[in-house]
Amino acid sequence: MNSVLRSTLAALAAAFTFSALTALPAEAQTTKLKLVLNWKYQGPQGMFFIADDKGYFKEEGLEVTLDQGNGSGAAVPLVANGTYDVGFGDINALIEFAAKKPEEAPIAVYVMFNQPPFTVAVKADSPIKTPRDFEGKTIGGAANDGALKLFPAFCKITKIDCTKVKVTNMQPNLREQMLMQGQVDGVFGFVNTIRFSAKLMGVEDGQLRYINYGDYGMDLYSNAIIVSKKLVKENPKAVAGLVRAINRGLVDSLKDLDASVAAVAKREPLIKVPVEKERFIATLKDEMNHPEIAKIGLGNVDPERLKKSIDILVDANGLPRTPAVSEIFTPAFLPDAKDLPKKLF
Repeated sequence: MNSVLRSTLAALAAAFTFSALTALPAEAQTTKLKLVLNWKYQGPQGMFFIADDKGYFKEEGLEVTLDQGNGSGAAVPLVANGTYDVGFGDINALIEFAAKKPEEAPIAVYVMFNQPPFTVAVKADSPIKTPRDFEGKTIGGAANDGALKLFPAFCKITKIDCTKVKVTNMQPNLREQMLMQGQVDGVFGFVNTIRFSAKLMGVEDGQLRYINYGDYGMDLYSNAIIVSKKLVKENPKAVAGLVRAINRGLVDSLKDLDASVAAVAKREPLIKVPVEKERFIATLKDEMNHPEIAKIGLGNVDPERLKKSIDILVDANGLPRTPAVSEIFTPAFLPDAKDLPKKLF
């Protein structure tokens, strides 16, 4: 081999090596995100795991860790203090946080639960028929439960005296058991969380009744994808990619409910798949299917409705300031409107 050919081949090899190396930065630049869910792994969370299993996060240059949560209200401070980059948590807890600590507050970028799931569950034969009947009774709930945190607002709207209601904290896994054993008169929670957790204990639907906040004028949004302001400022591309991936996971979940629940079972083999599928269906119907989605798409909000929600919470809880809608939710990271689900069934 003459020296000219040798030099040419060497130059080509060097160019190829450089080209190969410069073609790899996508993996090297993968953004790692920690996301805390609202609760333990259950059927309605399948869209997150579908997005992971199908590589939607990876396609967006993301590596997302999905951790179990301990209540929808708990996600907000965990994102605010930097423990997590992203949370699937209660937007009402976010409103309260933003009213008190606006500089630290995260922001919602995709609202998934658009109907109020907040309730107090009682036994079917309970003398509690209306909110007025709570006075003199004991109601229990987990410290970070969204319904418990909203109870002062519920008391004000229904004109009952909160000071006459004994509220006790309990471990989340003991909630339904303590209710059925008569250790408390009612329990705070999301309707379908209580309903299906009770069903797993052998409690039938007819054995429980629900005093739903939404029936008394609290037409609130609920769980949303919440991200830190730090992430929004430093890596808006990652936020947009995360929302796109989760939305794709949800679209796929709607097309194949069984596959969605199977993705959850892959992480938590002890779940009862038929019950979790039923829980997912009930969540779609009762918590995600507000009529407004036909117009604005799931994930988006009606600004006027959200403003009313903010005003309700500020007034009822005596919050120090009224956050603007733009402090609580931004549509800037939503996928194209045509890609947002507008019908769930």
